[in-house]
Amino acid sequence: MPESFHAIRLFKTDGGQETRFVELTDADLMDGDVDVAVEYSTVNYKDGLALTGRAPVVRVFPLTPGIDFAGVVERSANDGFKPGDRVVLNGWGVGESHHGGYAQKARVKGEWLVKLPGAISTAHAMAIGTAGYTAMLCVMALEREGVTPEAGDVVVTGAAGGVGSVAVALLSKLGYRVVASSGRRASEGRYLTGLGAAEIIERTELSAPGRPIARERWAGGVDCVGSHTLANVLAQIRYGGAAAACGLAQGMDLPGSVAPFILRGVTLAGVDSVMCPTPRRAEAWSRLARDLDLGLLDAMTVRAALADAPALGAAILEGKVRGRVLVDVNA
Repeated sequence: MPESFHAIRLFKTDGGQETRFVELTDADLMDGDVDVAVEYSTVNYKDGLALTGRAPVVRVFPLTPGIDFAGVVERSANDGFKPGDRVVLNGWGVGESHHGGYAQKARVKGEWLVKLPGAISTAHAMAIGTAGYTAMLCVMALEREGVTPEAGDVVVTGAAGGVGSVAVALLSKLGYRVVASSGRRASEGRYLTGLGAAEIIERTELSAPGRPIARERWAGGVDCVGSHTLANVLAQIRYGGAAAACGLAQGMDLPGSVAPFILRGVTLAGVDSVMCPTPRRAEAWSRLARDLDLGLLDAMTVRAALADAPALGAAILEGKVRGRVLVDVNA
């Protein structure tokens, strides 16, 4: 009898989709040249969309969701990896069109994997997850555009979420004065201050329709929200500043103006974590090992079992998940 392993599977139904907890074998895996014993996954906003079916994230059924995972290589036909290597995977369509991280085993292309730096355990890798890795890409984007700590305040929108929490922690440790924008200012103020935020503002200061160009407030911004929020962040960026955009929790639209770009030389840097080239991924993980306070990471992380993932997927879409979620797929 083939050895089986636990997994979550999404099935297409007449009414939408159905979530089942199943037992699978190697025969149920997709093509790939590396087999990974998965130890941990996490819950990102996109995972919430996939688990609930609220958006057409899943493109193949039946599918194991989970857009990222960390674990140990069991078998490799790829020269870049050998059994025993600790690896992390983020994106590449995993959990969308290729079986993902909500299982005890995964088979993927080796080119999708990154070897973990020695300072980061597989548990910390998924406490970071796609959200934290995306936050690091945003910080790197601001640095490339010349936004330095001396340039002035940096605003982080959706600051109590996964990307926002890690962005606040990273930017603060790097010496930036961070202003955290959150719809949960009253309940999460102490949490955000603990991560390093120097100031916390209400989400409503940025979320309503605003002026094409407004008073200069920020040297830079990390936006996890999109729509009017991003438009207002751009309208308030100082001359020569930049914003890194990575999310769309408020919406995919950008109801703003070209005024900040042509009157203040503002840069809007789009940040994609899914198809990001491998060298930049490796740089991001190396930077996370160096620049992220793992004690703060632990403080923003809650642990969960595989069975908790569907409920957490619904909760993250409702804004009820703070920080990061570590899913132990073997629990």
